[in-house]
Amino acid sequence: MSKSVLLVEDEPNIIEAISFLLERDGWTVRIHAEGTDAVEAVARVSPDVVILDVMLPGRSGFDILRDLRNQSGTRDLPILMLTARGQTKDRELAESYGVSHFMTKPFSNEEMLGKVRELYAASAVKS
Repeated sequence: MSKSVLLVEDEPNIIEAISFLLERDGWTVRIHAEGTDAVEAVARVSPDVVILDVMLPGRSGFDILRDLRNQSGTRDLPILMLTARGQTKDRELAESYGVSHFMTKPFSNEEMLGKVRELYAASAVKS
């Protein structure tokens, strides 16, 4: 069975870079670029890992993260959050909502791939 990632991101260059990197590593990557219905997209796709941007059209990644953590089916889903700002208050807010990992753009390919693999492995051990 293939490992899957839902990439909730609206920047085409970031989508292309992350998709290429993960697909080359054997991941199935699904893309969702809208914040308003991202929670529904997670439920529909049922990914192994979510990569979630902070700034999305229609809805904040923080709000999406909070909603995912408040639902029993996604409470323990590995969520890697991306931000261009990387301010301490953003990291603290994400951690208070239960983010699995918080990463600042730009990031290295090795950092992204390593963290996605690590989150997946940790969640596989729990299930």
